[in-house]
Amino acid sequence: MFHLRSSALIWGLLLTQTHAVEQSDFYIREEIPLPKGEVMEIGSIALMPDQKVAVTTRRGDLWICEGAYADDLSKVTWSKFAENLHEPLGMFWKDGSFWVHQRPEFTRITDTAGDGRGDKFETICDGWGISGDYHEYNFGSDPDKEGNVWNVLCLTGSSGANADWRGWGMRITPEGEMVPTCSGIRSPGGIGFNPAGDAFYTDNQGLWNGSSSLKWLKPGSFQGNPTGNKYHQLADLPAPHEPTSGSRILTERKRFPEFVPPAVILPHAKVGQSPTGVIDDQTKGKFGPFAGQMLVGEQTHSQVQRLCLEKVNGLYQGAVFHFLEGFEAGILPVRLSDDGTLFVGGTNRGWGSRGSKPFTFERVRWNGTVPFEIHTISARPDGFELTFTQAVDPTTAGDPASYSMEAWTYIYQSGYGSPEVDQATPKVTSAIVSPDKTKVRLAVEGLVQGHVHQIDSTGVKSSDGKALWHPTGYYTLNEIPD
Repeated sequence: MFHLRSSALIWGLLLTQTHAVEQSDFYIREEIPLPKGEVMEIGSIALMPDQKVAVTTRRGDLWICEGAYADDLSKVTWSKFAENLHEPLGMFWKDGSFWVHQRPEFTRITDTAGDGRGDKFETICDGWGISGDYHEYNFGSDPDKEGNVWNVLCLTGSSGANADWRGWGMRITPEGEMVPTCSGIRSPGGIGFNPAGDAFYTDNQGLWNGSSSLKWLKPGSFQGNPTGNKYHQLADLPAPHEPTSGSRILTERKRFPEFVPPAVILPHAKVGQSPTGVIDDQTKGKFGPFAGQMLVGEQTHSQVQRLCLEKVNGLYQGAVFHFLEGFEAGILPVRLSDDGTLFVGGTNRGWGSRGSKPFTFERVRWNGTVPFEIHTISARPDGFELTFTQAVDPTTAGDPASYSMEAWTYIYQSGYGSPEVDQATPKVTSAIVSPDKTKVRLAVEGLVQGHVHQIDSTGVKSSDGKALWHPTGYYTLNEIPD
């Protein structure tokens, strides 16, 4: 009997060690049925009372879904609330109305008759211009702590500024006043807030953007693309500085401090190619062990990435990790409910993706199993500190050979994108495991300020022998701590 039990135990350990870690071990992705015959290229998602979920489509419809939280998704029902909107890319529910960011205006839509259809449309703000160009998107946020909503205005054709305020970020006050807030925007894909309430948006690789990134919309800041700078005259604002093409972000931001560098660079092709929706995880652990971190949608790779942020010397910086994938279309909006249900909307029109469908509406839920992951990466004066979601094996985690690093930056230029340049190979010289085995302090020789640092922890195992689900993080080192 003892021999049989020992054999079963050994066989079970072997299965555990050889089992390839899969997303479905931790997170369950499900498609939500869409109304038949409709083109549902989803541009925004709003959560309503009584577990209703609303979506807008790029073609201008606003639908309400019931049953999206239910175990049996075959019973989902849809009703159309409004139509003929102008490519809405941002929406929330408040005070009995939908508040919708359309291409030319910010609108409040209300059902005054109580028949389930919007019949009152109020223009709250329309202080920016449009020229009819397909690329003049307007991505808008929920209200911030002061009741303002934020929007980011894409350039004309992603390279020009043919209408007023293209390339700017705005705040719209509760009274409907538009406040020009940040210049230097190129091609946003989404906008949201971190737990501290600061606004961030995703900007895509292109002119003056060597790679896509998550950027902090610090009021008064310049975000890097000077195309729309000319519109400072419309509000009597000081002229933003003009950067030097062919330089580096670190060089230029030292020339003028209003230039706020990307908080987290998303290395092109390595971490997607077209970042979109921005949300923070405020579910207090109902969506897994990453509460307080940020999630970013990804169009081209049909993924959701995970980011951890910290503030060093007054600037945000942090790391991005691969997280969720396998969605059926390119992700545009993302929305996380308090109960830990992640809703994502997808569309492929005009933008190809790994997903094979023209559009999709999906949800993801955590099954309660904690993945073995790098939880956070934090900068230190002499290296980095990694925290993990589970206790590590001290032998592997304490071995510098378990880690490898690369570092690089991008040319800051008026041309499209950039190759990785100024490559360096920082070396991990020591790895000290904390007494509780959940942290590792890495001493690193050759840190480079302003560079992306790729940190591979492939050799690290958990205390029970598991490999990391995603062993690589990409940290943007804007500032080295004192």
